[in-house]
Amino acid sequence: MKEIRLTADCQGERIDRFLSENLEDLSRSYIQKLLKEGSILVNGQCVKANYKISEEDDITVRIPDPEVPDILSEDIPLSILYEDEDILVVDKPKGMVVHPAPGHYSHTLVNAVLFHCKGHLSGINGVLRPGIVHRIDMDTTGSLLICKTDRAHQILAEDLKEHAITRRYHAVVHGNLKEDTGTVSAPIGRNPADRKKMSTKAPNGRHAVTHYKVLERFGDYTYIECELETGRTHQIRVHMTSIGHPILGDAVYGPAKCPFKLQGQTLHAKILGFHHPVTGEYMEFDAPLPEYFVALLERLRMRRR
Repeated sequence: MKEIRLTADCQGERIDRFLSENLEDLSRSYIQKLLKEGSILVNGQCVKANYKISEEDDITVRIPDPEVPDILSEDIPLSILYEDEDILVVDKPKGMVVHPAPGHYSHTLVNAVLFHCKGHLSGINGVLRPGIVHRIDMDTTGSLLICKTDRAHQILAEDLKEHAITRRYHAVVHGNLKEDTGTVSAPIGRNPADRKKMSTKAPNGRHAVTHYKVLERFGDYTYIECELETGRTHQIRVHMTSIGHPILGDAVYGPAKCPFKLQGQTLHAKILGFHHPVTGEYMEFDAPLPEYFVALLERLRMRRR
């Protein structure tokens, strides 16, 4: 059982709303479930979801340990960019979830990597995310780093935290960007109105920076490269939307209707660079653009002519 202690810093707000705004990983519906079960106490007493907090209320949230299912290895083909006894770099396809989660306990990248590595993966992130140093969205393609040993994982996780890993993405966005290069520096946090989305307007947003440059212009669309300085959830998608240029095909942050037949956002993790956790050698990998992306660029070039 995990226990979280908070002290209320406002007056008159419903406790379920207050907690959903302050505990990013818990949905409001899950918080209401905990309230019904008596797992949330205010000043030592059980309360209902409509309880209105008072400033300085002492709040205790008791979260039961999750039931973790067995994660099975699956013989799923992998596109491997590099592999040695410490690390693995793969080119993730579109439509594949990186690690198991409710609703996706099979056919994930982790299931495939467990089979390929015969279970020899870093255990730092537990049984659901063995070896996973960083993630990309289900419909984002491209390079992803996996660690086979705890030592490699610890070193590379620290490099990621210190912004010492190069991550450059290619994307096609709506509209014609005014400048050839630019930087979006805006905090990102959970959207309080929709917990499945992130926002630059969230009250408890975390520092986030994305650098971009134009690669090619198509009038109504622009082909760009984005380099991450930080790595927040949906960072590029949220940042580009915040400046009026959502990623083409992004049904969550962009227009509902897409003029092209796409499966999610046109976003590809192309360049991944880091120092090897054992040798210290700088290594950089270039995941080739997937076929759908190449075909889209050709179509946009034809339209431009």
